[in-house]
Amino acid sequence: MTFDDIESALRALWADSAQLWQGEIFGINTGLVAAGTAVLIACLILPSLLARIISRTVVTVADDDGRAVHYRRLLNAVKTPLRLLPAIIAALIAHQYLEADTVLRWTMGNLARSLLVVMLFWALYRAVDPFVQLSTGLRLRLGGPLVDWLAKSAKVVLLFLGGTAVLEVWGVNVVGLLAGLGLVGVAVALGAQDLFKNLIAGILILAERRFENGDWIEVDGVIEGTVMEIGFRSTSVRRFDLSPVYVPNTKLSDNALTNYSRMTERRIYWSIAVEYRTSIDQLREIRDGIEAYLIGNEEFVQPDGGSLFVRVNDFSDSAIEILVYCFTKTTDWGEWLEIRERFAYHIKQVVEGAGAGFAFPSRSIYVETVPDDDSGTGADPNGDRDTPETYAPPGGDVSARRKPRPGTTDDERGDGGEEEGE
Repeated sequence: MTFDDIESALRALWADSAQLWQGEIFGINTGLVAAGTAVLIACLILPSLLARIISRTVVTVADDDGRAVHYRRLLNAVKTPLRLLPAIIAALIAHQYLEADTVLRWTMGNLARSLLVVMLFWALYRAVDPFVQLSTGLRLRLGGPLVDWLAKSAKVVLLFLGGTAVLEVWGVNVVGLLAGLGLVGVAVALGAQDLFKNLIAGILILAERRFENGDWIEVDGVIEGTVMEIGFRSTSVRRFDLSPVYVPNTKLSDNALTNYSRMTERRIYWSIAVEYRTSIDQLREIRDGIEAYLIGNEEFVQPDGGSLFVRVNDFSDSAIEILVYCFTKTTDWGEWLEIRERFAYHIKQVVEGAGAGFAFPSRSIYVETVPDDDSGTGADPNGDRDTPETYAPPGGDVSARRKPRPGTTDDERGDGGEEEGE
């Protein structure tokens, strides 16, 4: 076979191929069908291929600063919306080759633009959470709950903007629609004042950084427990009996709130009551023994770093009170209870070792005896004894209104004796 024969065969193959491309299937040019099919196959393969290449490249670079996991999450989030790309290209091709001024051509064009808008806003929506996790510096500056709240707000804004853009593509007058909704919104706002109050209170809580998820908080008369999540309207708090409570944000914003999780140290404040018969030497021994346990103990804050007092403080109704005021370095409740328990054992050992005892509420009653009437010690200057006189009740016998005192005569009794003499 000569070179001329090979050239003739290639020319014949090209002529047959050109004739095939110029054919029609269901009234559609064969070349266009083949080109569209090739484009769709490329669109199905290229997104995954590009995502793998970019993922490997970014992860390799990100391994240097330890953010590979976050970058991988970001790419995986964006990968799903990219699956709309073949449908977008197919709609664009159909729009390009359909006859002009037809409803189908207008529909395909709007469909392609709508899918493109949906893909972009969907990718942004899914990228919010990985981006927030990647922005560690932003979380440190603003706080975790505020960043999470901003992420939720960004998602809501993206959904609104995406829906507005799709409506604009299809020719819907969004401005007029929003104006009509504004009138409805005024009426709704009048009946939803509490909702907006709680929303503003939630923003203030996050801006002031009163508490974060996992903090132990207390509001007198409202709630005490561990914060689970700060929402737009309410905050979920889990009480210590493990029951969740959903508290309106205004309750946590307008009332005084104690955040126990932000304690730097934890206090022990006791008043040790010992008996009044405790001697001064015993009091000194008890005080010095308690103080010696605290000084130098690594579990407690020392005097140069905080407050530490052990002093005889007060004389109460039934005891001499010794004030114990100190702080533990740990703020964990379980560890604090263990330290407090060991300290209580030591105090009891010190008090009993000094030969003293703990006092308890008691009261002493002193009874005085009244001297006998015959002694005459109770007589007044006129000779009358300090003995009670008995009077008859109203309406009784006049003669019985006064009984004679022991040792008196009829003359001393007065008219009572004369009446008896008569």
